[in-house]
This record gives sequence, C-alpha cells and structure tokens, in this order.
Amino acid sequence: MGSIDGKINLKLILPALAAACLIIFLSGCGPRKTAGPPVADVPEVSVITVKTEEAVLTAELPGRATAFLVAEVRPQVGGIIQKRLFVEGAEVKGGELLYQIDPSLYQATYDRTKAELDKSEAKIISAKSKYERYKVLIESKAISQQDFDNSKSDFYTAEADIHACKAAMETARINLEYTKIVAPISGRIGKSDITVGALVMANHAMSLATIQQLDPIYVDVTQSSTTLLRLKQEISSGLMKRSNGEEARVKLILDNGTPYPLEGILQFRDVTVDRSTGSFILRIVFPNPDNVLLPGMFVRAVVGIGIKEHAILIPQQAVSRNQKGEPVALIVDATGKVGQRILGIDRAISDKWLVSTGLAPGDRVIVEGMQKVRSGVEVKEVPFVDARKPEPDSTNAARPAAATK
Repeated sequence: MGSIDGKINLKLILPALAAACLIIFLSGCGPRKTAGPPVADVPEVSVITVKTEEAVLTAELPGRATAFLVAEVRPQVGGIIQKRLFVEGAEVKGGELLYQIDPSLYQATYDRTKAELDKSEAKIISAKSKYERYKVLIESKAISQQDFDNSKSDFYTAEADIHACKAAMETARINLEYTKIVAPISGRIGKSDITVGALVMANHAMSLATIQQLDPIYVDVTQSSTTLLRLKQEISSGLMKRSNGEEARVKLILDNGTPYPLEGILQFRDVTVDRSTGSFILRIVFPNPDNVLLPGMFVRAVVGIGIKEHAILIPQQAVSRNQKGEPVALIVDATGKVGQRILGIDRAISDKWLVSTGLAPGDRVIVEGMQKVRSGVEVKEVPFVDARKPEPDSTNAARPAAATK
C-alpha cells in the first residue's frame, strides 16, 4: 500500500511543478517595465468669455403707500345728528349724503329771513313811488329840497334793506344746506367717529369720518442724496447715460416679496433733503383698481436710474471670497492655467454681478469646477451652459452690493 501511494503522489506533483516552471520562464523572457507615478487627469472647468453689454441699472428703494386724496368729514353747523346714511368701509361718491343734522332751527331762520325780505320788498314800493313823484315836483319848486332829499334817502334805504335781507336769507339757506353733511371727495370712507343722537358743533375738533381716495395711490420712497450725486457725476463723465425717460416707469414689490402687477409713474423728486437722514422723497403714482395697496403699507419700489453701456456682468456663482473677504474670480490665462483676480463689485443685477474692476473683455472666467482647481493648475475648458430658467422681469432689480471695491 505504501508503494502505491508514493507513485500516485509523484504523478500528481510532477505536472504541477512543470507548469510552474513554464510560467516563470515565460515571465522572465518578456520586456521589463519601470515603475512610476500614475498619470493625473487634467481637470475640466466650465468658463465664460467676458464681454461688455448694455445694462439697465435700477435701485430698490423702501417706501410706503399714501392715499391720493384724504378728506376729513367735519360739520360746518352745530346740531343733533339725526341720521347716518353710509356703510363704514364702503365706497362713497363726492356729494353723497353722509349725515343729517336736525334742520328745524335752520329752517326757521331761513323762513324768518325770507319774510323779512318780503317785508322790505313791500316797503320799497311806496318809497320808490314817493321818490318818483318828488323828482317831478322838485323841478317846479312845488316841494322843498329837504322833502325831496328825505324821499330819496327813504328809497335808497329801502333798497339797502332788500340787499341785506337777501344776504341774510342766503346765509340762512347755506346753513340749512350744511345740515346735510355730504362727501367732499369720492373714495373709501372709514369708521364713523360719531353716532346718531350726538351733538356736533361747527369746526368740530374731531372729524366725523375720513374718506381716502385709493385709486390711484401714491407711493413715497426715500433716496439717498449721496446716491443722486454719484449718479449725476457718472452721467456727466460718460460712465452712464439716462434711460430716455424709462426711469419714469417704476415697478413695485409688495411686503411679502411678490411683484405688484401694475407699473407706476415717477411724479416728482422732492427739492429738499431731510437734515436728519440725508435723503429726499420720490413720489410715484400707481393705479390701484383692486385696492391691493392700502395707506401705510410698506413696499419696495424698483426705480430706473440709468443705463451703463459697457458693463461687465458675470454669474454670481463665479465669484467667491478670499480670506480677507475680497470678492475674487478664477480665470484661465493664455497658457491654459488657472489665475486669480480680485474684483470690484458694483451691484447685483438679477443673478449676475456688475463688475467695475478686475476683469476685461476677453477674459475667460471659471463658473463651474472651481472646487477642484487652484492657481497655476492646467485645466481643460468647456463652455458654460446655464440650464436655469430666466427670472421674471420684476426680480431684475439692481441693488447695492454687500461689499464694493
């Protein structure tokens, strides 16, 4: 048994040894390869080529809505309020009856003055007749000059009494009309500060109600006088031009961030600068058919200030900050290597930065892939494609940048 096992083992071992020797021989005959570091791939970055374009500059200014017209309803005669003839918060028309004051006293005064006028008109009949007769008699010396002068005086006095009675009657009529308190303007009326049965007086200290016209409506915004001076200097030096009247069209952003659908018109700039704030008022008129804007509401107005003809705009994602907090951008130089530029940022326009210094037309700015490169590294360029949808026009307001260089 031992001899049989020995033969079997040799038959199994010998072919394995032969195969191993053959593999060693073949590997020794091939060419030798020298070990070295692996070849690194060139990083790929997305770039844009800087070019100049025309940019419309706007300023986003805070402001508040103000009623176009405001009228406080006050009584012009005294008396007891008999009726209130409007619904609080409703729209009223100019001349519409709002309150009725008890007219009985004023009606009696009017009737009395009318009676006095009738009496004066009756008196003048005899005075006029006597005067006419005496004018004839005085020519024939049938009466004395004194009698003639007395008749003439009586006639003129009667005429004056009629004029006085007419004036008193007109005053009584006006006071009687004033018992009907009407709306001085059209608009929305607020709450009533007086109730039926209350006694009111002429020149009442507290208004009975307030009417405000809300369509159209004013929006008063504040602008820094420093900004205005800088704008004028840039226009005079040719860095910026006026927008051919387009600055008169103003957009509005509501307090919740939504754009107001209707545009307003810049009406005027105030001529006085506030001493405490160094700013002045811009008044803008907006249509307000649905009464979306209410007096006192906080809003932000997007006002056009001018056009920059040779502006440089780059995507905001292409700008980062260095350790000093300065805005920087990475560019690809003529040798295909990465370089760094410190930028001067003027303001943001939509999703881009308006660059004042640091870049020139023709520079290739890295927009995507900045995280995997550094200055001096060779890169592979591909054109940047912005897949995002454009933002609505109402959000394209230019606003001052956080840091300006």
